[in-house]
Amino acid sequence: MSLEAGQPVVQTTTPKELVREPLVLNNRSLGWITNQVVGIIEGDMPKWWNIAFVVSALLAMMSFGYIGYLVTTGVGVWGLNHPVAWGWAIVNFVFWIGIGHAGTLISAILFLLRQKWRTSVNRTAEAMTIFAVVCAGIFPGIHVGRIWLAWWLFPLPNANAIWPQFRSPLLWDVFAVSTYFTVSLLFWYMGLIPDLATIRDRLRKNAGQCKTGLDKMINKLKQFLYGLFSMGWIGSNRHWRNYEKAYLLLAGLSTPLVLSVHSIVSFDFAVSQLPGWHTTIFPPYFVAGAVFSGFGMVLTLMIPMRTIFNLEEIITIRHLELMCKVIMATGTIVGYAYGMEFFIAWYGGNPYELYAFKNRAFGPYWWSYWIMISCNVISPQLFWFKWCRRTPWFIFVVSIFVNIGMWFERFVIVVTSLHRDYLPSSWGYYSPTQVDILTFVGTFGLFLVMFLLFIRYLPTITIFEVKAVTPQADPHTVEGGADKVKGGVTDE
Repeated sequence: MSLEAGQPVVQTTTPKELVREPLVLNNRSLGWITNQVVGIIEGDMPKWWNIAFVVSALLAMMSFGYIGYLVTTGVGVWGLNHPVAWGWAIVNFVFWIGIGHAGTLISAILFLLRQKWRTSVNRTAEAMTIFAVVCAGIFPGIHVGRIWLAWWLFPLPNANAIWPQFRSPLLWDVFAVSTYFTVSLLFWYMGLIPDLATIRDRLRKNAGQCKTGLDKMINKLKQFLYGLFSMGWIGSNRHWRNYEKAYLLLAGLSTPLVLSVHSIVSFDFAVSQLPGWHTTIFPPYFVAGAVFSGFGMVLTLMIPMRTIFNLEEIITIRHLELMCKVIMATGTIVGYAYGMEFFIAWYGGNPYELYAFKNRAFGPYWWSYWIMISCNVISPQLFWFKWCRRTPWFIFVVSIFVNIGMWFERFVIVVTSLHRDYLPSSWGYYSPTQVDILTFVGTFGLFLVMFLLFIRYLPTITIFEVKAVTPQADPHTVEGGADKVKGGVTDE
């Protein structure tokens, strides 16, 4: 149809509104959400929790036992040799630091971008961040060999006027990781305060149901502890205003840390002149890999938790699907970085650099390189298919592969760059010892001990934030203005 000159174009049809899946299924009431989340803490833990806790504690004790053996004997008990002076200790350090990146990304960056889907998964991701950084902090201290001198890493003046080497990446690691841990802990704790007050109030309400003197004493103790850590929260307008201001400030502080921490960890390698390490692509490459591995671990933890504690209506398929899309995007970036490494080595014209990457793919450690490629590049591409990213058991399997692949990525970066030096006379082959392997396995035990205690005593889902994204909390909706939830399931 032709229009005359100057005639305005009138929009006659209204564009179709995009319908999104609800973030809480079955139109559940606000009271139901509280009962469902807090009920995990108030009830008795199932038998599997006790078994898992004992096994995890034994693994953690084994790890600390081997660390004690290392300290008393020396780093010779590791598989380190002349060309490979960095082994599993540094591999595990970078791996655990990477795991801890998803928590801050989900909490801080998605909060600043006003992504409402983060509300059901941020608490668990933040807790995972703190526990992973604790596991990571073990390895730099024991790797230096003389652990009683580890305080030299900190910028502390002393009577001998021995100051740390500020140009050392180890000191940068201390600054970055300690700052990241502190801010992440504060951020996590800040989000916990309203929910801790909710648990405190429920304990007071249920105090009359305690039958024995022991139950009353335990209830009083819990009231005191939850009340202490809730810092007198009563949910007043002033409290909420101060809370939102502090939470926004901490989110703003946390955001640059996501980028800076793993960039600084990559400088441990990039500041050297070693082929395979001396490259400018490392900082963004490490950050993308960290987010990738962090989301993989979040899914590994949340999918079983979602099923065991019947949280399918709060942690929905939509949440899993969106996290799968993040994994697919970051996995693609990581795959691009692998390709760019080869391109840079070829384009630079340095024969040593080119050989380092050829050796990675086709040398003695070829198997580790192709495990890395299969897990990190190929497996996430399955999430292009809708069935793959909406099927929980399949997502769980892929997330395991992602975790395995990211550990092998760190292994490939560290070991394959070291085991063949400039001179063939200094070439060697690195193999881990029993101490290397079991110390690393034990850190998973430490991680699970902390995570299981978190499930037992703290709300795994942010109650008030989940309530805030429901239709019932919005006064502009029918559900928000009604006395009863219309067409849905209530807690009555």
